[in-house]
Amino acid sequence: MVVMLPQHDTDVSYPLGVTQARATVLHTERLADGRAVVLLDSTPCHPVDAAWPDQGPDRAKLLTDGAEIPVLDAVVAASNGSELFLGSDIPVRKGTEGWSFLVAHLVNGESAPAEGSQLEVLVDADYRLALSSGHSACHLVSLALNRAVAERWNKEVRPDSLGAPDFDGSAIASSTITEYGSTDVYRLNKSLRRKGFDAEGLEQALPELNAAINQTVAQWLASGAEIRINREGEGLTDRRYWSCELPEGTASIPCGGTHLSSLSELGSVNVRLTLRESNGPELEMTTNCVKTQE
Repeated sequence: MVVMLPQHDTDVSYPLGVTQARATVLHTERLADGRAVVLLDSTPCHPVDAAWPDQGPDRAKLLTDGAEIPVLDAVVAASNGSELFLGSDIPVRKGTEGWSFLVAHLVNGESAPAEGSQLEVLVDADYRLALSSGHSACHLVSLALNRAVAERWNKEVRPDSLGAPDFDGSAIASSTITEYGSTDVYRLNKSLRRKGFDAEGLEQALPELNAAINQTVAQWLASGAEIRINREGEGLTDRRYWSCELPEGTASIPCGGTHLSSLSELGSVNVRLTLRESNGPELEMTTNCVKTQE
């Protein structure tokens, strides 16, 4: 039997901060491990993306016919119309013609809802808030880091949206969003030095850089700047940008995650820089933030 899978990307509402929405089940499929994939026409549930897994999946449940079905995981999936590939098994890049990119809700195989049924997706709003806080703070401190190390460049390099040399974009190796925080790792390798970055004396300069970043971020937080997600469409792979109206201008960073609506939702942000060795020298930036007390 030929299985016909969705021919268009899943519509997603999590970029707008939505945590509860109605949806229609388009397809269910049992997996060998006892779980089942549930594909919906739309969802507020943020999935983890194997290509850049910085923000993990939302915690959520599906509500149908009086039953609560826990979502065990949510991942980006892709289909060519007849086959479904999950996470790291996806064989093509996003946007490949003839492929649709989907949010796969993984549930217990015995609990999978019927195709064609209507249900409600309910996301854990507190956990979403914690991750959104960490993600918004992560973007903010990356811009402050770019500014702090700007004088270490001796060649022209692509600027960030505020005009500083984009160290974050040039050196980032990994980013992990946590509850009210993040950890970013930057490669200080030969490639970065060839681009013009001078890492000489960086270890001794860490206290000064820490102080500069925290001071810049504190000034930005005091502005209570608005945060927006600008998107080119409602589909999973439509381009989206984190945008924040900072005193120096509008900051914009491509991003597929979830965020706060204002910097006023963050009470404070603190950054700690450390140097480490892992297949070469690396700079690690750990960010911790707290929400504004109600």
